Amino acid sequence: MDGDIPKNPSDGANPGSGPENNPSGPGGTDPGVDRQELRHSPVSARVPERIGRGVLSNGVAVLDSPTEFIVDFFQGLSRPPLIVARVVMAPRNLASFQAALRENFDRYTKSFGAPPPLPPPPAQRPTIQEIYDTYRLPEELLSGGYANSVMITHSPSEFGFDFITGFFPTAAVSSRVYMSAPHIPRVIAALTNAMKQFEQRYQTRLTSPQEGNDAGKG
Repeated sequence: MDGDIPKNPSDGANPGSGPENNPSGPGGTDPGVDRQELRHSPVSARVPERIGRGVLSNGVAVLDSPTEFIVDFFQGLSRPPLIVARVVMAPRNLASFQAALRENFDRYTKSFGAPPPLPPPPAQRPTIQEIYDTYRLPEELLSGGYANSVMITHSPSEFGFDFITGFFPTAAVSSRVYMSAPHIPRVIAALTNAMKQFEQRYQTRLTSPQEGNDAGKG
């Protein structure tokens, strides 16, 4: 688990692409079987009404398993403190998110300068059990929301993340999260550390879909 936990316990798109769906009928040469290949690459995403307003977060924790990452966004100003968004991503898509956020933060600093640094975290960091004992996870967020791409925007003072589920026939935003610019370096660090630990734990190298495509070019 890696994360930037509050002390109280851009423009630019993800470089990854949307998913490809390839439904087809059973194999064989039966002329009555209709076979077709369908490729779906959404260029826009519907925003459900309950998602549209977004949530404000001031901390993040990243959990992993062999097949996915869970990114929990915290809100320490509320009483009780809450987990306000839970995003589930495949490892390669999390690598795309990390790369896109780095790129967007570089653009931000070139336009507005570096944001003011946050105070250093306490020397005694809380354990994962202490974190989840302190921050309430609402029942409707227990399973999280899946995302296979993300749209990142920024203003002089904050960043916005639209996590998108790009399934046929309509892509949709599954979570919308806002964070102040000073928190972004810690988010990048949390994602980077989580990826390194994943690579060490499961003996695999994480690459984003775009990096994989570039590696195959001669």
